[in-house]
Amino acid sequence: MANHEVQLPLSAERPFDLKEFLQSGGVAARVVRHLAGDVVYSQGDPCESVFYVQKGEVKLAVLSPSGKEAIVALFEPGDFFGEGALSGQPVRLASATATSATTLLVVERQRMTRLLHEQHTLSDRFLAHLLSRNARVEADLVDQLFNSSEKRLARTLLLLARYGRQEGPDRVLPKISQETLAEMVGTTRSRVNFFMNKFRKLGYVEYNGGLKVNQSLLTIVLHD
Repeated sequence: MANHEVQLPLSAERPFDLKEFLQSGGVAARVVRHLAGDVVYSQGDPCESVFYVQKGEVKLAVLSPSGKEAIVALFEPGDFFGEGALSGQPVRLASATATSATTLLVVERQRMTRLLHEQHTLSDRFLAHLLSRNARVEADLVDQLFNSSEKRLARTLLLLARYGRQEGPDRVLPKISQETLAEMVGTTRSRVNFFMNKFRKLGYVEYNGGLKVNQSLLTIVLHD
């Protein structure tokens, strides 16, 4: 893991650009680089900063008292995580681990709070992020309570492919194991394997140098 400080002045003459602002200008923060498998923070660690993914991918997992791990989220470039620090949450409720070579921007709690008060565009984007995350949690709960494991897997794949959040061709996902998918869906690896073979035969997913999720997979989610 490597890190260094970044702080560049804002230009009053240029329009506000969220990505540029977070990655290079106006933010006193640490840029931290992790290798695949590095722990970003552990469940129970002090909750003192907010993270922004510049590059790579991070998984968020919760460990039960019995030692069972459940993956609750995957974060990619453009995502915030660790925002519980802003609500006064004293410790991390889950563990964050890099799943590939990852670059993170780490903004301490007080600095992030001040930025949200000073930069209204940043505040608006961050609020939209929080509302989206809240809606996702509610949808995940409904999905877990009422849908079959097949529908839950289809929905998880569509979410990983960012269905509805991007334009252009269907997306090829970074490498993700069936074990990880099983943990996210709440089922067994054998069931995931069965459904993935079914989806492939129906043309909903394709394997060609990666996992391509076609929008036709939505058929499974919408089917009663």
